[in-house]
Amino acid sequence: MDLEHLARWAKWKGIDLLGTGDFTHPQWFRELREKLVPAGEGIYEFGGTRFLITGEISCIWSQDGRQRRVHFLVLVPSLEDAARINRELSRLGNLAADGRPTLGVPGRALLRAILGAAPGAAVIPAHAWTPWYSIFGSNSGFDSLEEAFGEDVGEIFAIETGLSSDPPMNWRLSALDRVALVSFSDAHSPAKLGREACAFDLPELGYRELVAAIRERDPGRFLFTVEFFPEEGKYHYDGHRACNVVLPPRESRARGNRCPVCGRPLTVGVLHRVEALADRPEGFRPEGAIPYRSLVPLEEIIAQALGASPGTKRVFEEYRGLVERFGGEFALLLDLPEEEIEREIPGRIGRAILKVRRGELEIRPGYDGVYGEIRIPLEEEGGPDQLSLF
Repeated sequence: MDLEHLARWAKWKGIDLLGTGDFTHPQWFRELREKLVPAGEGIYEFGGTRFLITGEISCIWSQDGRQRRVHFLVLVPSLEDAARINRELSRLGNLAADGRPTLGVPGRALLRAILGAAPGAAVIPAHAWTPWYSIFGSNSGFDSLEEAFGEDVGEIFAIETGLSSDPPMNWRLSALDRVALVSFSDAHSPAKLGREACAFDLPELGYRELVAAIRERDPGRFLFTVEFFPEEGKYHYDGHRACNVVLPPRESRARGNRCPVCGRPLTVGVLHRVEALADRPEGFRPEGAIPYRSLVPLEEIIAQALGASPGTKRVFEEYRGLVERFGGEFALLLDLPEEEIEREIPGRIGRAILKVRRGELEIRPGYDGVYGEIRIPLEEEGGPDQLSLF
């Protein structure tokens, strides 16, 4: 996850603007200052890839008799603003301890500290529904943004939906109509870049223009989000990993949210939590909602088509050949006409890409930290039984 590999993978993925991540860590921040070259208002360049200064911060605090644990994304207008934020946050905790620092302050205090140091910065609750470290998490979150931020709630203009939820799930809460729904990859390795993303059409790529497009939810500039199928996320269903128990919300509720094997509390997943707070029926779409498109990462598609595992040499070589030939993963999965896929990518890989695009999938939902499993039904066309990969 250094700049060299981030830039290389961004090109393969088709990512035009990539967050740096972890600007609060002193060593990484020094590297960013040494290597990044200004390439626009709040935009930097390295290795042919443009970067935005970003980071993630974990806050743990007690409020209303409960321990709260929430992760926040921070988008920063410039390296100079990032330096001021780092000086302010270093008074609140040890920024060198981890790439994502943990600060023992309320989220509201973090918001004020960041905006006090850099008024143009943006603070966005990260992966808003995951059970353990999120603004709406079942184990440590809140029932509303107002409960968390009080009179400062107006400064929160977006939330990140996270891998285990998608826009339709969030549309069920009328309280979220005033905020933008954004999606980012939450990558811990270069190959995971772009598994979620935002697509923009901006007259000029700059920090203020980008943030304004999000804040105003302008469909002419903020075009759509790229989404994981939420069932593939690690916390979509309820469950208990130690007992290999996974349940949909209705079954969990019928069992008092306790594991049927050991009797301990289940980890209540994202779908359950959304249903608990929702005031709209499933399928509701608010007026002016930003569209979305759901994808399976190309490496996973290739792996299933070949009967191999993601990350193997054979899969990677096929992946690299395809993205270099068609101008990136997003161009292939989102833009390439179906007839061209059929003509230019014959065989199981091309058919698998088309099945993903059409949503012809079988999905086993994730739970309690275990990723869900997406199966592309190709057995009838010959080749290995793909379910054996799981």
